[in-house]
Amino acid sequence: MRQVKCLSVLFVLLLAMVMVVGCGGEQVADEKKSVADKVTEEDQKPDFPTRPVTYIIPFNPGGQSDVEARRQQPLLEEFLSTSIVIQYKPGGGGALGWTELMHAKADGYTISGINIPHIILQPIARDNAGYTTEQIKPIAIFQGTPIGLAVLKDSPFDTLEDLVNYAKEHPGKVTVGGSGKWSGHHIALLQLEALAGIEFNYVPSTGAAPSVSQFLGGHTDALFANSNDLVTHKDRIKVLGLGSDERFEALADVPTFIELGYSMTPSIDRGAAVPPETPDEVKKVLEDAFVRVMNNESVRKQMIEQGFVPLRLDAVAAQEHINKKQLEYTKLLKELNLP
Repeated sequence: MRQVKCLSVLFVLLLAMVMVVGCGGEQVADEKKSVADKVTEEDQKPDFPTRPVTYIIPFNPGGQSDVEARRQQPLLEEFLSTSIVIQYKPGGGGALGWTELMHAKADGYTISGINIPHIILQPIARDNAGYTTEQIKPIAIFQGTPIGLAVLKDSPFDTLEDLVNYAKEHPGKVTVGGSGKWSGHHIALLQLEALAGIEFNYVPSTGAAPSVSQFLGGHTDALFANSNDLVTHKDRIKVLGLGSDERFEALADVPTFIELGYSMTPSIDRGAAVPPETPDEVKKVLEDAFVRVMNNESVRKQMIEQGFVPLRLDAVAAQEHINKKQLEYTKLLKELNLP
């Protein structure tokens, strides 16, 4: 009986040892699998970037696209561990810069700022804009600015009604500045002309910064401008109307165009894009870096203080936004019988 008991004890001990060894084996196997997975993930990561990335700004220095790129530059350099080289390519309401982007090698080392609706309007309005909207591959949309109409403080026009009435009596005599042709500012002017039954004399510039300078210098009677410029210069100007659905917090005294009887909400959204055929894994690295910038609370706070509207659209959401706006602006141009 004692011998049987000893054998039973021995059997239990052996069974326990087998279980321990088995569990240890499973643990080792799990650890090996985890290491293998990590190695696979590392292998799949692109060796990108290994040199500086060129960031095209299709407008002049000092405009909204430039201001935001300069704000993003140190953060992108930190997140991507490489230099970001900002390069200005103004002309054609942005079309020159976006054409350059289309001709760049699709390796992620050339990106460009994009403006909506500009990237949509140029190919619709021009016989050959040098690119198509569909070729532009967004990686993020990070900012918006409602568009407003302003006059200088000493202007005889105190309200939009004053300006419209004068323009009706003097067709083509009121000069109105803006950034480029077939841009957000230009389409806002065309909308107001159609809705009010008036004719302005549009004076396009190669970017927002020069159009503001010309206006403040007294070279145009009025200006279609972005919300941050209107906030910056609010002590020197009168803003007659703004293109937002509701009153803009930083310009709370300014009525919206809708309040004034004009069904229009012009605005410009900004983001960044890569050439077509850019590898998905490279595009993802850039997208992740921009998402981290968009999530930076300090960046968002600065934007609000300066009169911008911070946005947070990743590559997929940005493409959906552009597709939606493309339908809206195509319909609007048809309604305006343009171009």
